[in-house]
Amino acid sequence: MELRDALRSTGSIRSFQDRPVSDELLFEILDDARFGPSGGNRQAWHVTVLKDPTLRARVGELYLDAWHDYVGHVLSGLTPFSPTLTPTERDLAASKRPDAIAISKPDGFAETIARAPILLAVSVELGSLAATDRDLNRYQIVGGASVYPFVWNILLAAHERGLGGVMTTVATRKEPEIATLLHLPDQSALASIVALGYPTTRPTKLKRRAVGEFTSIDYADGATFQP
Repeated sequence: MELRDALRSTGSIRSFQDRPVSDELLFEILDDARFGPSGGNRQAWHVTVLKDPTLRARVGELYLDAWHDYVGHVLSGLTPFSPTLTPTERDLAASKRPDAIAISKPDGFAETIARAPILLAVSVELGSLAATDRDLNRYQIVGGASVYPFVWNILLAAHERGLGGVMTTVATRKEPEIATLLHLPDQSALASIVALGYPTTRPTKLKRRAVGEFTSIDYADGATFQP
């Protein structure tokens, strides 16, 4: 696959064929993905390949529990877990949790994530992150630059081999429980749960904003950048 095609066609896949993915193929994917950049090239990530059905089921339960909170925000017309939400907005989202549970679908992704052919828990060692926004009086985001390029590489490498998948952070809401369940070391964080498999369908045209909608010249409110 040409790089340009891969960049324009690697969408999130949440529905998979009932077809196994070999350990050899997953190893190849991770072997390519490991070349993703990270701060100081410290490669602070760790991948836990979830195989045990009991572990998978418990991770799935925790994921679904967090998903109901996510949907509660959506039902409230809010961006889920936005750092800028007011206490009132957070309370509103919490009040919608029963409604979120009521509309849960047995065949939805959140309800069936434990059955994905490949399920990965990607964690990161916090002490190895160069979080240059650590001391700013706002939500911290920079540390993710040392792990999410690697996760994105997993999706690109999977796509190259005919697979699809999704990088989801919903389960991080249940990080303490998952950390205990998976024996994650102290001072580590759950960055993502990644589900992979052979897709039942693959989107042929991804919808994204045009370049002119997210660029400007010299200043954030400057003229739109155009060729």
